[in-house]
Amino acid sequence: MSPVFPMLTVLTMFYYMCLRRRARTATRGDMINSHRTLASTSRTSPHSAEVVQYAKEVVDFSSHYGSENSMSYTMWNLAGIPNVFPSSGDFTQTAVFRTYGTWWDKCPSASLPFRRTPSSFQSQDYVELTFEQQVYPTAVHVLETYHPGAVIRILACSANPYSPNPPAEVRWETLWSERPTKVNASQARQFKPFIKQINFPTNLIRLEVNSSLLDYYTELDAVVLHGTKDKALLSLKTSLVDMNDVEGDDYEDKDDCGMDGLNKKFSSAALGDGPNNGYFDKLPYELIQLILNHLSLPDLCRLAQTCRLLHQHCYDPLQYIHLNLQPYWAKLDDTSLEFLQARCALVQWLNLSWTGNRGSISVSGFSRFLKVCGSELVRLELSCSHFLNETCLEVISEMCPNLQDLNLSSCDKLPPQAFGHIAKLCSLKRLILYRTKVEIEDYDVIASMIGAKCKKLRTLDLWRCKNITENGIAELASGCVLLEELDLGWCPTLQSSTGCFARLARQLPNLQKLFLTANRSVCDTDLEELASNCSRLQQLDILGTRMVSPASLRKLLESCKDLSLLDVSFCSQIDNRAVLELNASFPKVFIKKSFTQ
Repeated sequence: MSPVFPMLTVLTMFYYMCLRRRARTATRGDMINSHRTLASTSRTSPHSAEVVQYAKEVVDFSSHYGSENSMSYTMWNLAGIPNVFPSSGDFTQTAVFRTYGTWWDKCPSASLPFRRTPSSFQSQDYVELTFEQQVYPTAVHVLETYHPGAVIRILACSANPYSPNPPAEVRWETLWSERPTKVNASQARQFKPFIKQINFPTNLIRLEVNSSLLDYYTELDAVVLHGTKDKALLSLKTSLVDMNDVEGDDYEDKDDCGMDGLNKKFSSAALGDGPNNGYFDKLPYELIQLILNHLSLPDLCRLAQTCRLLHQHCYDPLQYIHLNLQPYWAKLDDTSLEFLQARCALVQWLNLSWTGNRGSISVSGFSRFLKVCGSELVRLELSCSHFLNETCLEVISEMCPNLQDLNLSSCDKLPPQAFGHIAKLCSLKRLILYRTKVEIEDYDVIASMIGAKCKKLRTLDLWRCKNITENGIAELASGCVLLEELDLGWCPTLQSSTGCFARLARQLPNLQKLFLTANRSVCDTDLEELASNCSRLQQLDILGTRMVSPASLRKLLESCKDLSLLDVSFCSQIDNRAVLELNASFPKVFIKKSFTQ
């Protein structure tokens, strides 16, 4: 047979499928528009008047810019009525997340990404808000007052946080989601995405954000939940629309990712031997493994059901060297971990961040998993995993002898005494304790010990250390000469007049990132020392200083050829004209300048 005929056969079949789809969805665009209009103006009974309410409480979040003992730039500002809106600008009364842009992905402390992270999962931070009354949501409005556009997903939870009896099952439903997009404006806006209807009432809403495309920190002022006490009834005209057809592509819940498959144990006895696999089963084992390495975790679960050959490949522990479960936080539970346990004997990187909250993962379930799968772990991400307690840290210290990287950021429910178990992890190289309850009375002592014992330290974050002084910094700089990244933002006890910043510049020539955020005493002398000694500098934040002139900035930019980020926001001597001149001379550097409102 001529090779043309198989090609014609394929094209004919494709054309036939297109005709069927076109016949089935001839007025698809009209139906979608009709659905959107009707969903937003659905009929309700007189007893189902719309309820409009602001958030009552902020119950959980992954990060914020402010201090735990303050209200400035903290997530708690999202509760209640607006503080700032409709005004635009940088205000301390708003909610601000810890990072923005791509700078944190480029600094020395940035972690390598996990393989098999689904492209649909783009969330970097989240905040959860409760409302007084449970309603069927009809709209969610987010009041953004500065650099909008970070919100990429809105979810609703079936659990009522104020109920005395916790539910047996907690369900999260995505109301709206979108990939990160660039918003070319920094002005305030009321973000009103079109949300889908759900079949349960809620008073717990979760916003997930991605700030990677922003030019500066996003600032949120309030969240408004619109809804009805009774489920809205669509009009008769809506019922004529084939909802399965309308929602097939545009409204598909992409964050689900088939994770229900993780909670089902597939019997290998039901699998065929696969005698008709063609030439596929003749491929080398390693080549099949390489092909499967490009599949997501849910796809591996699905593929394991097809035949014995692929079942064997999908259960190979080498497919699970990197295991990122964060994208599936809403569905992961003890059963999921038990199902994965047989596959993960060789796992080296494990990400359980955001998972297990509200009882979905138990201490015993987590412990059982680590006892089987912890021996080879070198990296463990547990950010915002609120199921953790002291027993969990004890199990980690006993079952993970090779652990080098441990992230416990925002695990704020861990008691202070639990962190003593971390001392048993002799191979640890990276430890993140952001927003944990570690009790430190004297940071100078800590800095001195780090300088004496951690000679190979490359990264240190001392953000908002209230009592560290020039003495601790001197001990640190003399002992950790290999430091590449140092964050001293919002450390009010450090003063340039003591020479501490100049000493850092002279003793740490490898510095690539230095944050001196909100230290008003940073001066021209400090920048001149950095220009003379730290030629590898890439990121510098001197927000808020009153003592730096445009001339010293120019000298720094001329000396540090790799500089890519320079934040001079609220620096009183740096005006718009100076910034424009520096931008013209050094176009490769992102020079951030904001002014006090």
